[in-house]
Amino acid sequence: MTDTAPKPGLVLLVVSTAAFLASLDTFIVTIAFPGIRAAFPGDGLATLSWVLNGYTVLFAACLAPAGRLADRYGRKRLFLLGVAVFTLASAACAVAPSIPLLVAFRAVQAVGAALVMPTSLALLLTAFPAHRRPMAVGVWASVGAAAAALGPPVGGLLVEASWRWVFLVNLPICALTLLAGPRVLRESRDTTTGVPDLLGAAGLLAGVGALAYALVEAPERGWTAKPVLLAFAIAVVALAWVPVRSARHAVPVLDLPALRVPTLWLACVTTGVFAAGFAAMLFGNVLFLTSVWHDSILVAGLSLAPGPLMVVPVSILGGRFVHRFGPGPVVALGGVSFGAGALIWLLRMGSTPDYAASMLPGQLLTGIGVGLILPSLSGVVGTVLHPARWGAGSSMVNTTRQIGTVLGTAVLVAIFAGTPDLTDFRHGWLLVVATAVATGAGGLAIAARRRTDHYVEPQAASSAASPSPILSTGIEP
Repeated sequence: MTDTAPKPGLVLLVVSTAAFLASLDTFIVTIAFPGIRAAFPGDGLATLSWVLNGYTVLFAACLAPAGRLADRYGRKRLFLLGVAVFTLASAACAVAPSIPLLVAFRAVQAVGAALVMPTSLALLLTAFPAHRRPMAVGVWASVGAAAAALGPPVGGLLVEASWRWVFLVNLPICALTLLAGPRVLRESRDTTTGVPDLLGAAGLLAGVGALAYALVEAPERGWTAKPVLLAFAIAVVALAWVPVRSARHAVPVLDLPALRVPTLWLACVTTGVFAAGFAAMLFGNVLFLTSVWHDSILVAGLSLAPGPLMVVPVSILGGRFVHRFGPGPVVALGGVSFGAGALIWLLRMGSTPDYAASMLPGQLLTGIGVGLILPSLSGVVGTVLHPARWGAGSSMVNTTRQIGTVLGTAVLVAIFAGTPDLTDFRHGWLLVVATAVATGAGGLAIAARRRTDHYVEPQAASSAASPSPILSTGIEP
């Protein structure tokens, strides 16, 4: 079912703008932490981390059912609904009178963002012909990556007025998206898709949320404290139950048949690992600049700008490499660059400010890595899945990205355990280096599968109760 023929360039502009905001709000609050903390004294780092983690946990849990709902009820409809929810929640965050209410409004904001992300990619794939999809997905993914990395510098500028401006800035952009979207986007859906498994999504929410809580609270309460052990137990049970539930439900939270495609599940795992390092890098560097070098929020934000400025031009060049060599080698190269940047920080960053010789080179190298990695991994969905699965497939890639973000932030908070010193920051950079090595290994694994196996593609589901079979097609990107 379709509306008037879409104009691909306008579709790319509209969906990328919305995806930009959804990604931006994952990290923009990191630079606002000092201002929020000053506005609400008495709340520590662990409590404030839920302004970020509460958003990201719910974002991760809602992505899969959002993608399924969009496939069934219309991607354009769910996209516009997501933008509207995101707009209202942003306004509520801006006037929040307390940290608990701010966390609650951030949760509503996450639901809107979860509706936007998978639908935006599915709408983009529908608008572009097959030969132009790698370019379009590269731009879309690089915009999202740049948005996440731009969170601190943009936030630094806004916080000069008030921390509340990090939410108010969303409103005019969302309004323009809501005005343009109905005119530009084309409706598409898969009428054979059933109602998604909301109970499975709740299990994912409980598992990821409990794991994040345990990691954040353990350093203060103790690793053997009853609340921490209970949270770990809930996480293990919930996360083990979700795939079991998914195997039995007609429209599961995890599309297990699609995950049998080797390149897709490798892309999901690699995305999650990289996102953990990416989140730890951003969160850690903001705290380092403001607490060790004692930079102002504005200076810290601007100091982090060179990395994001590298992302978009590198992703355009990386798209050409993906077209020629496939995604695996490009991801591996990105992992090397990302890890080299963090290694410079590990070896050269000290308590005495020396931006040009230490922070800046690392910023440039990690920015190159982000530009090579995220667009390459995001584009896998359009090459290995049937169009009917694009919403669900992109939601799985984004789910692992958000789970990685939650865990990366939580592990870093656990490493810091209160007020971090230089040794703690070095441990944080070591974590980033480790995730970069794992990301590079994931890229090599994807490349190996591409050389030895045919890609596979599931057929469109024939009924809501019958998941699509996986058929070999021999199609390579």
